[in-house]
Amino acid sequence: MEKLKPTEKTIAVLPFVNMSGSEDIEYFSDGITEEIINALARIEHLRVTSRTSSFYFKNKNIPIRQIAKELHAATILEGSVRLAAKTIRITAQLIHAEEDFHFWSETWDRKLENIFEIQDEISLLIADKLREQYGHFEIQDHLVEKKTTSFDAYEYFLKARYHFNKWNPQDAQKAIELYEKAIALDPNHTDSYVGLADAYSFFAVTELMPGEQAWQISREYTDKAYSLNPENAGVHYLLANIAFFYDADFQKALKHVLHSVELKPNYPEAQQFLTLLYVISGEMEKAKQHLEMAYSIDPLSQETLFFRAYFHYRTENYSDALKLFDECLEKNPYNIPAYIVRSYCLLKMEQYDKTLDFLGRMPKEIVVDDERLGIICLANILKKDDAETKKYFARLHKKAQEPTAFQAHSYLYLAYASMGKANEAFTWLDEAVKLKSSVLLLSYTDPLANALKNDSRYETYKNQFYLQPGEPAKPTQEKLPLLDSKTADVLEESLYRFILEEEPFLVPGLSLRSLAGQVEIHPNKLSWLLNERMGKNFNEFINYYRIEYFKKLALDPENSHISLIGLAYESGFNSKTVFNTYFKKEVGMTPKEFLKQNTPS
Repeated sequence: MEKLKPTEKTIAVLPFVNMSGSEDIEYFSDGITEEIINALARIEHLRVTSRTSSFYFKNKNIPIRQIAKELHAATILEGSVRLAAKTIRITAQLIHAEEDFHFWSETWDRKLENIFEIQDEISLLIADKLREQYGHFEIQDHLVEKKTTSFDAYEYFLKARYHFNKWNPQDAQKAIELYEKAIALDPNHTDSYVGLADAYSFFAVTELMPGEQAWQISREYTDKAYSLNPENAGVHYLLANIAFFYDADFQKALKHVLHSVELKPNYPEAQQFLTLLYVISGEMEKAKQHLEMAYSIDPLSQETLFFRAYFHYRTENYSDALKLFDECLEKNPYNIPAYIVRSYCLLKMEQYDKTLDFLGRMPKEIVVDDERLGIICLANILKKDDAETKKYFARLHKKAQEPTAFQAHSYLYLAYASMGKANEAFTWLDEAVKLKSSVLLLSYTDPLANALKNDSRYETYKNQFYLQPGEPAKPTQEKLPLLDSKTADVLEESLYRFILEEEPFLVPGLSLRSLAGQVEIHPNKLSWLLNERMGKNFNEFINYYRIEYFKKLALDPENSHISLIGLAYESGFNSKTVFNTYFKKEVGMTPKEFLKQNTPS
């Protein structure tokens, strides 16, 4: 996949620096960062880099331009958090990455009890500044909701998420204990139930707990979260996982994950899961679209890297898939799925001995016995070693008779396919479907089953597994402009008159929101009017008038005793860098060059 170029409406929020003097408070600065990422991710048409990729740069001294390039972001948000007793100080600044200049900064000193109001205020202000700088998008009245009345419950939640994000069994167990403490203080805290469900699904998928038990607990917590907030994107993502991995219900999984990304388009895990569902059902163009979306918001994630490799494997581009799987294993030598699917690549490239050798080098602590048995069996079938095939096939067949040996169920199907035994393969499918063997959903269309794809029964089973029930097509309605043409004409004329008569641009702190209040129009409508009708973002529009005012002052001999930057400040600018940047962009030369060119010698 090619490197993406950042569009203007892209932002990466770097981990806020903990200025409290104690590592024990690290969870709080991380939590504030993640809450701001989640808030901004709610804005349609603003692409927000995911937590995973942004946090890759935590505690790393790397130039802003390089960070922005790796994250495909036009804007970087930096900040810091300092806790003292019952108060909090948060600083934040926005940086235009390509030109490497700060175009906005702010500091907040607030009571800690008002944490949700602070987060909402900060997120809305950041969104406003991005819109002023880069162009129109609509912003909700609030981006952060008050999720609990108990600050202590919220603290436990932040600590739990801090541990769970480390993705290891010990920290996941610690997270469960902390989520439970949060719920004890606030039994209606939706996010803690989502966290618990996520933790138990992690134990289920990694087989660190008996699958049946872990999925049941995950389902109970997910159902509770759903009852509290049925429009939570995380809830629908979990429901999709349960539907797929536990119920073996592809259609239900697809329905829930589609709703998840509808609620939160900047949700990399949901975009990755959608990629998987479309890949295995053969809708490669849709898979590619969601993979590109996942890559754009989470370019440094190991999960995104794996799905890029998996996409290449499923489109039978095995050499590129191998390179990406090698990259996966270089970054994480304990990546079980990368070991497994890389082995499939080698099998498809007819490198059977290399497959067995590679599998033998898999770290013993991550070996899944049925996966290993299945791949060895396939390698021997494909290399036509009858003696070894007989031995390993007998073991695989015996193992597959166990109702919950889902990996063995899948490999028995692939073994029959590789042996050219279509009747046995489809007969076995009927048995495995009764057992809700979810792994079969992953394997049915695998390239290792290509030998079955010309059989007339293949499409019948494929439709049974993957096709959505027929639904009437919903007519697509084009979104209407925020203002009709007649209203836009009146407001445009009114805006120009107000600017020329009242000169609001001379106020350094003028914002789109404050100007909207002065001309009595909703900020979203003013943003639309400026960008879609008048062809300028807010900063370009206002700074044009500031520059014209500056030129008038600079060419007046009575002001010759005042410095150029002093005149810039009198014209409404509050930053030397912003003034020089916009002046050169608008006039095509520096202020000094302009003055020299327009002053009689």
